[in-house]
Formats: sequence, C-alpha cells, structure tokens
Amino acid sequence: MNTTDPDVIEQICRHFDQRGTAMYVGEPVTQTEHALQCAAAAEKSGASAALVTASLLHDVGHLLHALGEDCADNGIDDQHERLGAAWLEQFFPPAVCDPVKLHVPAKRYRCAVDTHYHAQLSPASVQSLRLQGGPMNAEEIEAFRQHEWFEAALQLRSWDEAAKIPGLKTPSLQHFLPYVARSTR
Repeated sequence: MNTTDPDVIEQICRHFDQRGTAMYVGEPVTQTEHALQCAAAAEKSGASAALVTASLLHDVGHLLHALGEDCADNGIDDQHERLGAAWLEQFFPPAVCDPVKLHVPAKRYRCAVDTHYHAQLSPASVQSLRLQGGPMNAEEIEAFRQHEWFEAALQLRSWDEAAKIPGLKTPSLQHFLPYVARSTR
C-alpha cells in the first residue's frame, strides 16, 4: 500500500476550496462539479484508483494558474494540462500524471481521427482546441499512439467531455479522497 504525503490531500482540498467554485472555462458547471462528474464516470466504469484520481485531478492546472476564467477569450492557452501534471508529479506516479498531461493531446487526437467527435465539442472546447494547436497531424497521431498511457488518456478524455451537466448529482470530493490516497507514490 502507498503512503500518502499528508500534505497532498490538504493541498488538493485547499485548491478546490479556493478556486473550485469558478466556472469551468465557458461551460455551465464549476471546476469542482466538472472534476466530480469526471471522477464519478471513471469510478462507474470500474477504472483503476489511479485513473479515478487522474479523472478527478485532470484540470487541477486550472486551479493553480492565475490567468483567470476568461484567458481563452483573450487568446491564451493556459497549458493547464502541463501545469497540473507538473504539480501532480510531486506526489503521484505516471499512472496518474501522464493521463492528466495527455488529456489535451487526446482531444487533439480524437478531433483528427473522428469527425463526429469534433462535431460534438462544446463551443468552449472548440475555442480551446484552436489555442491548443488544433487537430493533430499524421506525425503527432503516430507519436501519440506510441505513448504508454494512450488508452488511459482517451478514456479520461471521454469522461472529461461528458462532465459538463449542470445539477448532476455526484459523490463529494471526500468520497474520492481514498482513491487519491491509494494512488500516491
């Protein structure tokens, strides 16, 4: 069993307490609602503790930066996936960090290989896709497919896109903290 750095749970709770009520980048849910919906979908599908944790924390980078909720409207890619993964790497193994780091490339990949997926993106997700580099080219697609966490990132991306339902009942943050504790190094 993993030992949890006692500080990581406190830090995660503090980040959600301080910034989780902010709206989720142009969507009709808050950062916390989005994270909980994503984690609940992962849990419901029987994902590993690491992937449930990645699903809960995939957008933690939005809670860490000081660019504001409207940075995409100002033409800024907040690179939240990189910021979040870098922060998570202090506490978690690649099974958590890499799907977080790859969830934006997973969107770019899916848009390149599945036109139906691109057509279903919300306006906010289309806007961020442009800032994130648009659909992948053939070389990027092949490189992405070679990554060890390719499949996990695609699963996370599916839950991420679906986690935008106003008023959806989910378990609380406290419910998911045991997954977090089991997933630390």
